[in-house]
Amino acid sequence: MLREVVRGLSTTLKSMFEKPVTIQYPEVKRPVRNRYRGRHHLRRYENGLERCIGCSLCAAACPAGAIFVEASENTDEERYSPGERYASTYEINMMRCIFCGYCEDACPTQAIVLGDNYELSFTDRTQAIYGKAMLLDPVPGGGAPTPQRTEPGKFTRAVPEMKNPEDEEASA
Repeated sequence: MLREVVRGLSTTLKSMFEKPVTIQYPEVKRPVRNRYRGRHHLRRYENGLERCIGCSLCAAACPAGAIFVEASENTDEERYSPGERYASTYEINMMRCIFCGYCEDACPTQAIVLGDNYELSFTDRTQAIYGKAMLLDPVPGGGAPTPQRTEPGKFTRAVPEMKNPEDEEASA
């Protein structure tokens, strides 16, 4: 019996001299893992056009029904994305989102990605609905904001041409 008491006290004494793992949260942010799924982002191409083509595949893949997408037609005078359509309305209800990543997997243009921001707080239900303006990444350097005016026939594909990995292996 005395042996177990001594063993328990030795464990306590060892842990007293270890460095604490407390992180001072607001001042110091803890790094997240590579595969962490946090706040959503709508990405852009290098020229500033939005990647989202309004196909609503992300909304169809969402098991919680947290995503709403409304598509509109692109014109050469007002171009938002390289395809025929763009998402005129894109909303994610963060109170319903379960951060599963299915929207990211379903997107053919890799427009929606789950980032590493974990500071999601709101005091009102309306603040929990993230609109397109809140989700869209800023225009990259050298790009132009949307809508853009483009010459006719410049964009004929919504999804960029993909290279066959077998062709790349054969040429290497």
